[in-house]
Amino acid sequence: MLPVSPLAPERFPDLPTVAGVALATAETGLKYRDRDDLLLIALAPGSAVAGVLTRSLTASAPVEWCRGALAAGGRGRAIVVNAGNANAFTGRAGEDSVRRTADTAAQLLHCAPEEVYIASTGVIGEPLDDGKIAKALPNLAQTAAGPAWEAAAKAIMTTDTFPKGATRTASIGGVEVRLNGIAKGSGMIAPDMATMLAFVATDAKLPAAVLQRLLGPAAERSLNSITVDGDTSTSDTLLLAATGQAANPPIADAKDRRLGSFKRALESLLTDLAIQVVRDGEGARKLVTVEVSGAASARAARRIGLAIANSPLVKTAIAGEDANWGRIVMAVGKSGEKADRDKLAIAIGGIPITEAGKRRQDFDEAPVAQHMRGSEILLQVDVGVGRGRARVWTCDLTHGYIDINADYRS
Repeated sequence: MLPVSPLAPERFPDLPTVAGVALATAETGLKYRDRDDLLLIALAPGSAVAGVLTRSLTASAPVEWCRGALAAGGRGRAIVVNAGNANAFTGRAGEDSVRRTADTAAQLLHCAPEEVYIASTGVIGEPLDDGKIAKALPNLAQTAAGPAWEAAAKAIMTTDTFPKGATRTASIGGVEVRLNGIAKGSGMIAPDMATMLAFVATDAKLPAAVLQRLLGPAAERSLNSITVDGDTSTSDTLLLAATGQAANPPIADAKDRRLGSFKRALESLLTDLAIQVVRDGEGARKLVTVEVSGAASARAARRIGLAIANSPLVKTAIAGEDANWGRIVMAVGKSGEKADRDKLAIAIGGIPITEAGKRRQDFDEAPVAQHMRGSEILLQVDVGVGRGRARVWTCDLTHGYIDINADYRS
């Protein structure tokens, strides 16, 4: 078992019951021993589901299944998640196993298979023994309960060293609604229109089309703005379920002003989960925030930020506590986005290092070096061409990352 990340929160947050959501976990032995590796999230009849899925061209069978279920209308009665086997690059056999799992869950919950969403995480290319899942599902359907969020978060972990959860409240038309979320992720983290695995449930009464319009932008500014190692998973899946149990007024348009509080709560919750994933980056010892300003657009700023955050040279310098700002200059230049070399301004820990495209004459490295010895690092870059801004998060790159991934399958 891997030691808990030094950047981990002190404890798992208290996640209250969300009306219309029941959870249960089980140990199936798909890969791990003496731990739960299967999660069932049962949703009240009539629940709506939205999702953001990986754009990887080698997407897993569960991702393709979820894509079809969302296209069929976004109705949801269950989410079934297994850890230890990604069911990716498994051909027709992988597709058949997803179908069998959906069929089994649908029979237990008396719904259509398309109302069951499937997610898998773990080793790529290994056949999935879905018989072990089918054997466990009947008991899960009978024992699912409301507040078991920490157990749910633990059951979907792979190389994670701590479970990840978050909760928020919001108001829709004067009615309070609850949002709870869990996520898993530690390595193979550079989401492309999705995240590792993340599941958010709310008791709000919102249709799938509205949920989908809210989820995309929120994911873009949170889970799509993190990176651990620059690798996008075949299994990245983010699902948002609304059970409709709250008595909020009907909402038919994502632009409805009454959704302002809910939008803010959703993005805040996803950002919380995203930063927890970075804090659990494989081998991580430092959380790194990269703030980019002065870009041609917000999208350009995000690309510049990710170029910095994904640079092995930047990340290893941070691991070595070396304030090598020249590597940041390099990363900005390789991003492919507009930047004015002679206006480029860089600060580390809020301490200005460069201005007008060169090092400041009064630069004193001592306070920067002190900042680099901390566990949370702030890099700020203004590229001097516009008003675009973005923030991304990453972690340092240590030998621990190699140790974890060199024997991942064993």
